[in-house]
Amino acid sequence: MELLSPAGNLESLIMAINNGADAVYLAGKSFGARAYANNFTNEELLEAIRLGKIYNVKIYVTMNTLVKESEVDSFLAQVEFLHKSGVDAIIMQDFGMIALCRSKYPNLEIHASTQANSASLEAIDLLYKMGVKRVVLPREMSIEDIKKIKTPIELEVFIHGALCVSYSGRCLMSYMLGGRSANRGACAGCCRLPYKLYDDKLIDSGYLLSMKELNLSEKIKDLDALGVASLKIEGRMKSTSYVGFITDYYRKIINNQKYDIDSLKILFNREFTLGRLYNSKDLINKTSPNHIGLKIGKVIDITKNKIKIKLDKTIYQEDGIRFLESNKGMVANFIYNEKGKLINSSKDIIYLDNKINLKTFDTVCKTTSKVLDNEIKNKNIKKMGVNFYLKAHINDNLELIVSDEFGNKITLKGNIVEKSITSPISKEKIVNLLSRINDTPFKINNIDIEMDENIFISVKEINELRRNIIDKLIEEKLKVKDIIINDVELEKTDNLSVNDIVLCNSKEDIIKNKGKVICTDNIELYKEFKDIYYNIPLNLLNIKLEDKCVLSEITSIDKKKDVISSYHNNVTNSYTAYYLYKLGYKAITLSIELDEQEIDLIKEKVKIPYLIYKSNIEVMTIKDNILNLENNKKYKLVSGNNKFNVYYDGRLTHVLTQESIYK
Repeated sequence: MELLSPAGNLESLIMAINNGADAVYLAGKSFGARAYANNFTNEELLEAIRLGKIYNVKIYVTMNTLVKESEVDSFLAQVEFLHKSGVDAIIMQDFGMIALCRSKYPNLEIHASTQANSASLEAIDLLYKMGVKRVVLPREMSIEDIKKIKTPIELEVFIHGALCVSYSGRCLMSYMLGGRSANRGACAGCCRLPYKLYDDKLIDSGYLLSMKELNLSEKIKDLDALGVASLKIEGRMKSTSYVGFITDYYRKIINNQKYDIDSLKILFNREFTLGRLYNSKDLINKTSPNHIGLKIGKVIDITKNKIKIKLDKTIYQEDGIRFLESNKGMVANFIYNEKGKLINSSKDIIYLDNKINLKTFDTVCKTTSKVLDNEIKNKNIKKMGVNFYLKAHINDNLELIVSDEFGNKITLKGNIVEKSITSPISKEKIVNLLSRINDTPFKINNIDIEMDENIFISVKEINELRRNIIDKLIEEKLKVKDIIINDVELEKTDNLSVNDIVLCNSKEDIIKNKGKVICTDNIELYKEFKDIYYNIPLNLLNIKLEDKCVLSEITSIDKKKDVISSYHNNVTNSYTAYYLYKLGYKAITLSIELDEQEIDLIKEKVKIPYLIYKSNIEVMTIKDNILNLENNKKYKLVSGNNKFNVYYDGRLTHVLTQESIYK
């Protein structure tokens, strides 16, 4: 199994490499789904790819945002730059861009992002047939769901980090509230806000949508048994220390070594859950959306000047602490013992200055640790093992061979070896000279020497051979495979039509919107009215189509059925629109995130039937009954001035705008 670590900058990348990552995923300055990470310039991307090749760590670049029509050329230019630079794979969300890049760059490895909304077996099978090497599975999939995947595509599974409450690729709340598109990497984290839930009255409040952190520490063997190819850690927005530690943490688990859960809690902890993979019901932390830390003690007395704490675990000077119930924090710059003496550390009773006006007897949590940070940052730099083999026979060329643990082998020849007249060179001297590679990315595993007695080899020649052969080894590791680039153009079409599509769940609304394309969530209304479409519910397994339906999952379509692509398919460019049309969708609903100018660009490029959605928007689709709602009863979810309609249909929780966003 591959251990896949995140990197938001070069320092984090080096941390991941040093701590045992097999692969690292990162992003450039555009088209990555973590727009607020530092991310990499093109020069830094080149350095990342170089480091990856030297240390045999694969580099995957995320270009997993929706691509607007006006961005297609710049998207392709960046893909081509990365392909020519030797990137190991590019992670994509946009089906149209996946299809285009598979045609244009046939030997480029592409992974389908969890944002690709590949929530059905049919969608995963389609990705495989497109030539996608790997699919990053939705975090809503269970172990039982994964067992049903028979397509021989590589599977990548999240094992740790932040969880989205909505299905990935189907959350529009951030865009609706603030114009910040989660599908374009600018999520505002609306699920981390406090909410109130109402029916006729207030029935619940708190951080109702704030998911705990995923932690599958104890389940890695299960995933190995399932044949999962890659274990993915979330965290491109997290600190370099976190990246280093969490990589080492899971490397130890994979290697059956002891791991330190306490230090993990100090670095980042919203409380932990096994998530959807194990159908956990313990998913939400209603009391806090923030880092909690490690519980280390309890406040047992408070005066105006001092806070008295009884500790269960050690505190060090400069540790960051949080008083849980009061939600107040401070840095422990001055720690006193019971005699009032300043101390550097303790695991007993301590006193802190009451500079925050603490008044309650809180639980004390450690949220940062300088000691831990230093331990992580001072870890030895990773070195790659090499073997030297030197042959020195009189009247033959001196020969030096270097090989590494990944099958690379370089041979260099020197001058003719001569018999020594006065000062023959010893094996010990040669070993000493060959061992001088501390200023390189390598370390010596073994040195074998085959040599005649009483021979002369100059120190200068051995040094030069050693330096040159290491340079050649690096050069070999940095080689980029030949790439293929094809010219690809869209086929010309001429059957353009544009119409509005509206959601109607009552007879009155259907009659009122006569002449428009009408869809409904109500199966009984669909059966009663002949010319309306049924919204196929999201399904993690097999899709069952009606004769006339709206489908929010991407798959090949039975041509006998009249199927419309939903706005949840996130169509933002002509290539995606055309790809879906060729799959068999009779009309394409464009993304609600497009403005009129972008819509016009698409319509001009490919003339096929388009739909513009003009009803209430489903801003979240949530697996199961996370809010504990009664089936099909209407509720309201409120945060500040923002109000949403909510209901549970027996399988999924739906969060919708109260009114149509279109007038």
